[in-house]
Amino acid sequence: MQAYVVDSWLKGPEELVIKKTAVVEPKQGEVQVQVKAVGLNFFDTLMIQGRYQVKPPFPFVPGGELSGVVIKSTVPQFKVGDRVFGSGSAFAEIANVEASKLLPMPKNFTFEQASGLFITYPTSYSALVLRAQLKPGEYCLVHAAAGGVGIAAVQIAKALGAIVIATAGSDEKLQVAKRFGADHVINYRDKNWTEQVKKITKGHGADVVYDPVGLVEQSTKCTAWNGRILIIGFAQGTIEKIPANRLLLKNISAVGLHWGAYTKNEPERIPEVWKALFELFESGKVQPALYDKIYNFSEIPKGLKAINDRTSYAKVVATVGKKDSKI
Repeated sequence: MQAYVVDSWLKGPEELVIKKTAVVEPKQGEVQVQVKAVGLNFFDTLMIQGRYQVKPPFPFVPGGELSGVVIKSTVPQFKVGDRVFGSGSAFAEIANVEASKLLPMPKNFTFEQASGLFITYPTSYSALVLRAQLKPGEYCLVHAAAGGVGIAAVQIAKALGAIVIATAGSDEKLQVAKRFGADHVINYRDKNWTEQVKKITKGHGADVVYDPVGLVEQSTKCTAWNGRILIIGFAQGTIEKIPANRLLLKNISAVGLHWGAYTKNEPERIPEVWKALFELFESGKVQPALYDKIYNFSEIPKGLKAINDRTSYAKVVATVGKKDSKI
């Protein structure tokens, strides 16, 4: 089979190379999946650079999210032919995936739609619900709202009854956020964006701030009393030093979210999150938002570069093998 194989830390996605590699039999507890589509993430780049918190031993196949068809199974809950999505060594034609990291595809979803669900959507849901306890009627400020986790946060916050204020860096991305449910949109390149938030909220400020970028310090200027700032990631590339007095003066909570660590620390919350998400998928309140350009397997480095350059929006995905979503 063909796969992207990393033998040493790379400078960036442009150094990724497809290699021929043997198909390994799945171990007990694993499911062998013929990969049909993969979801691309900013952390995929960090992973191949050795800058992510998880550092696999060499050689490894990168890629965090996939969808496909079961071709071999060592567990009773998955059968050959099942359409599944999950997390594994995704950038390959065939992947052996731990059964605990696989789920059956939602009804009527294509492989492309399902490929970007496994990490992106529970990240946003667990942040807003488990960590911030977002309530109907509250103001929810979502930064980088046209990005993968951002667009998921916009949809979920709206479905939960919040008033959603979305920020992005271009008019095109602001329109994407609006299309997926944002009530108000602001370009965070505007010098007075925090004042715009205050104006929209009539001086109240944002009750919840969802930040995958690294805008915590600036966001404290427009966060409400008892507000909660969710620290999702640092897409700007630098890790902030937050002045503690900014949190103290408004009773602000700065709350971290590392969805991947729930497997180890709070596994009991995982089924709860997925149950709620499947209900949202089936109700139609939340639909996967895909970038207009669907990449193919050989173009995965281009897709990652588009994310890193912030030229893409919504969820960036790539097809693997035949470009037939209904196989």
